[in-house]
Order: sequence, then C-alpha cells, then structure tokens
Amino acid sequence: MQEFFINNDGIRLHAKLDMPEGTGENSGKCPLVIVIHGFTGHMEERHITAVAESMNSIGFATLRAEMYGHGQSDGRFEDHTLYKWVTNALAVIDYAKTLDFVSDLYLCGHSQGGLLTMLVGGMRADDLKAIIPLSPAWMIPDGARQGSLLGISFDPLHVPDLMESDGRRLNGNYIRVAQTIHAEDEIERFRGPVLIVQGDKDEAVPLEYARRAAELYADAKLVIIPGDTHCFDYHLEEMTDAVKEFLCRVK
Repeated sequence: MQEFFINNDGIRLHAKLDMPEGTGENSGKCPLVIVIHGFTGHMEERHITAVAESMNSIGFATLRAEMYGHGQSDGRFEDHTLYKWVTNALAVIDYAKTLDFVSDLYLCGHSQGGLLTMLVGGMRADDLKAIIPLSPAWMIPDGARQGSLLGISFDPLHVPDLMESDGRRLNGNYIRVAQTIHAEDEIERFRGPVLIVQGDKDEAVPLEYARRAAELYADAKLVIIPGDTHCFDYHLEEMTDAVKEFLCRVK
C-alpha cells in the first residue's frame, strides 16, 4: 500500500494505492479502480475497504481517494460542494492516467460518491471502461430543488447561507450547486458497462432512483440486495460478490 496526496489546484487529496495480491507496480500492467466514499464518509469505512479488497483479490489495483472536506483531504466539510468534488475526481483520474502500470481505468463510488461516479462517468467516458455506482445518491439534486434534503427543509428559492445536518454545519452553496446538477445528461453520455448495487432497505436513498438510472443507461445491471441498508451493513459480501462478478465479466 502506498499513501500520498494528489494535488488539485492547491487542494491536497488524501489517497491510498493498493496493488492486486502478490503483485507490485513493476509486475506488469493491470486494471485500476478509483474508489470514492460518500457524504460525511472516508476511505477507511467498512464498505469502502471491503469493496477495494475484493477488487484487489481478483487482480485489480485500487486507488481510494478522499474528496474535499472529508477524511484527511484539505478543506472544511461545511464548504464542500458537488462542483468541488467533480473537479477533485477529475484530478484523481488525471493522476491515475499517469501511472504506467494501468491497463484500463474504472470508477466506483458510494452514495454521494455514487452520484459523483455517474456525473464524472459521462464527463470522462473515453477514459473509463466501466463504472460502479453503489447506493448512488441521485436524489440530492431533486431534494435541493424541492427544498428538502439531508433532513433539512428550506425555501429552494432563498437558500440560507448556513444550515446544520446531523450536527454538522453545511454552507448554503452546497444546496445552490446541487440545484444545478442534472445527472441525466451524463448518464446519456456514458455508453460503457455500468453496475448499480443498492439494498432494498436503504434508509437514505429511495430505490426508485437506482431503478431509473438502470433504465436510462445504455448498458446497465442493477443488483438489489434484499434486507440491506445504505452502507450494506447486513449483506456486505453480497455487494462485493456482485462487484467481483461484474469486473470479471467486463475485464
């Protein structure tokens, strides 16, 4: 494992690179999956490390990266927005493309990172062989436009400058930015294979969004895990098995 920071216009993004079991950067080429956490999350969460380790076990390198205001990356949580996360993810992809051992590049993200995967997937469709949104929080833009998001109610035409969600302060710019996001545009632009995995007891993201995304993508598979939650608390192995099966098929 290598731990380092990726520069994004002066913002340091905390990252960890793990190679497939029994290999190193000088062992020849292999595919690489960029793995991104969700809102309030970080790279050491159980579901993030589990999916990365499962990828390593079948021959994929992984690059876990923490976005602005999360984990050990620069920035304050309350100042993060989806625009900042998009530019972060683009910088991580640019970095990954400089790695000589990478044969193919994939992107995987959970929750808000899943929404980010959908957005950046369309933007970098030429660079990504496949994408894996896990419990993608596609409802964020809709909630921002409707005035109800993250347990906060507000006037969508007069967004307050500062709000609080689960004890965390959040700048109103988070909402203002989210109101402008239309993931459908980027869904249409990505024509490669897509795997969406979500539990049917997800307490954070309505399952209808995953079903809608699966219908809109040109080549998508939706795996619904019965009885599982937003972070796959009860059937984590079913999620990682679905990811491994998908990657082995599209490799």
